[in-house]
Amino acid sequence: MIEKRLTILKNTTPFNLLPDDVLLSIADSLQEIRYNKETLAYRQEITKMKGVDIIAEGEYETFFYDGQNNKRSVEIHHTGYCFGGISVLLNRKKALKSVIVKKGTLVYFLPRKDFRALCSAYEDFFQYFTTDFGNRMQDEEFAHFFKKPPSFEESYIASEQLYSRKIEAVAYRDLISCKPDYPICDAAKLMADKKVSCLFIKDDAQKIIGFVTDITLRDRVIAQCIDAKQAIHTIMDNPIVTIATDAYVYEAILLMFRTKARYLVVEKNGEYLGFLSRNRLLSEQAQSPLVFIQSVKLALNAQELKQKWEKVPLIITQLLGRGVHAEIVNQVITTIADTIAQKVIEEVISELGKPPAKFVYMVLGSEGRKEQTLKTDQDNAIIYEDKANEQRELVRSYFLEFAKRVSDKLNDIGFVYCEGGYMASNPKWTHSLSHWKRNYKSWMEESLPESAIKFSTFLIADTFMAMNKL
Repeated sequence: MIEKRLTILKNTTPFNLLPDDVLLSIADSLQEIRYNKETLAYRQEITKMKGVDIIAEGEYETFFYDGQNNKRSVEIHHTGYCFGGISVLLNRKKALKSVIVKKGTLVYFLPRKDFRALCSAYEDFFQYFTTDFGNRMQDEEFAHFFKKPPSFEESYIASEQLYSRKIEAVAYRDLISCKPDYPICDAAKLMADKKVSCLFIKDDAQKIIGFVTDITLRDRVIAQCIDAKQAIHTIMDNPIVTIATDAYVYEAILLMFRTKARYLVVEKNGEYLGFLSRNRLLSEQAQSPLVFIQSVKLALNAQELKQKWEKVPLIITQLLGRGVHAEIVNQVITTIADTIAQKVIEEVISELGKPPAKFVYMVLGSEGRKEQTLKTDQDNAIIYEDKANEQRELVRSYFLEFAKRVSDKLNDIGFVYCEGGYMASNPKWTHSLSHWKRNYKSWMEESLPESAIKFSTFLIADTFMAMNKL
C-alpha cells in the first residue's frame, strides 16, 4: 500500500521535488477516497477545499460553468495530477474550478494543514503552484472566470485593468495654458475659472516650457509674499514629464513616483493631447500596490520605512498569484526600493544640512537595471560637483558622512551592505565629477579583468536621486 502511494507521489508534480523521507511521511498520512459513480465533487467558488487531491486511478474533468451553465475551459486529468493547490493558496480556500470525477476514480487526499506545511518548508514546492497559476492567468478565458479577492485585507491587487489598460483609454483633462509674461494673479484666476490644479506655460511657438500648480502658488507666491503681478514664468516648474497614449496605466503611475511628478502630459506622435494627475490615477486604483508606494512616501522615519519594506513580500506574492508579468513585478519592487532610498536621503540631508555642492546619488546593479528582487544588497555611488581647492576637503567630508548615514539606515531597513564594497560609503566610490571622468578613462584604457568589472558595474546605473543636479 505504502509502496503504491510512494510511486504515485514520485510521479506527481510538484511532490516529485520533495525528499524521499518527506514523501514517506506524506504517503503514510494520505487518505483514500474511491468514487463508485460519476460525481460533481467540487463547484467553483462554492466548495471549500479541505485539502488537495492526488489522482491515483481514474479521471478528473475540470471546467468553469458560465452564466448559462455551459462548461468552459475544460481539462481532463489522469493519474499523477494534483488538484486544489492553487485553490487553497490563492483562491481563499474555495474551489477555483468545478470538477466531475469519473466512476472508479481513486484519490489520495492530503489535508490542508499538511499541504500548507509543505509549502512553508519547501520553496520550490510552493513556487510551482504560484508559477502554474501565473501561467494560467495568461489565458484570457481562465482570467475571465477567475473571481478576484473581494477586499483590501485579502489582496493589495487592484482590478487587472491596471496592467492591461492603456493611457488612451483614460479620461484625461484638456491642457489649459498661458504665455510666460502672464501675471501670476491672472494665471491663478484662470486656474480657478477652468477648475484645474495645473496650468501650463507655452512660448510663442506653442511649446510647453513649464507649469504651475496649486502647490507652486502656495509655496512660491503666498508663503514668500511675492508680488502676484509678476510674470508667471518667474515661478514656474519644469521640466515637463510626458507619457505616450500607448503606455499602460501602471507605467504612468510608476513614472510619477520615479520623477516625483504630480502631473503627466499625454502625448501622441509628438502632439500634446492633455494631462493626467497622480491623484486621479491613484483614486481609480484603491487596492493597487501603487497606493502602497504612496504610503511609503508618507513615512516619517527609517523605522516606518523598515515596516513598509517588510510588507513588500506579501504584495509581491499577491502580484505573482494573480499572474502579473515578472517584468512588472520587478518594476514595482524597484520603485518601492527607490522611494525608500529617496526618503532616507531626504532624512539624512535634514540631519546634516544642505549639501555644499550639487550631487547625484546613483544606484547600480539590479536596481539600476530596474530588475530588483526582494533579496538584494546595496550597490550605489555618489558623484559631486567640483569645487575650488579650499573647499574640496569640506565637500568630500560632507558626502562621505552623508553616504555612511544613508548606507547604515538602508541596512537597518533591510537593504544589506554590499559584500564587495560597491557602496557610496566606501571612499573609493564617492568622488567629484572630474575624478569619476578619470576613473572611466582609465578603466576603458586598461585591459584588466578588474577594470572591466568596474566599468560594466558603473556603466549600467540609474541616477534616481539628484539634489541640485550636476
